[in-house]
Amino acid sequence: MCLAVPGRIISINDTDPELKMARVDFSGMVADVCIQWLPEEVGVGDYVLAHVGMALSKVDEQDALETLYALKTMGELADLDLPRDEKQPRE
Repeated sequence: MCLAVPGRIISINDTDPELKMARVDFSGMVADVCIQWLPEEVGVGDYVLAHVGMALSKVDEQDALETLYALKTMGELADLDLPRDEKQPRE
């Protein structure tokens, strides 16, 4: 099954104008993700929904945290530790 996962942008590399990349933190695992073709502008601290190294969309922080919590609860993120403030969705 394919799964897109939300992650928080921790840095952006736009030195190549044809391939804008970001370092994205997926609850402890950091990966390079292409953000070149997102329809909206993103910045450090924003959350994106990513699949196989490609950002699909910008997502609201609350939605991202709820999704990470649900994935953790289902065991899909068993190997990752959620930061203390991401252990439960905010109300």
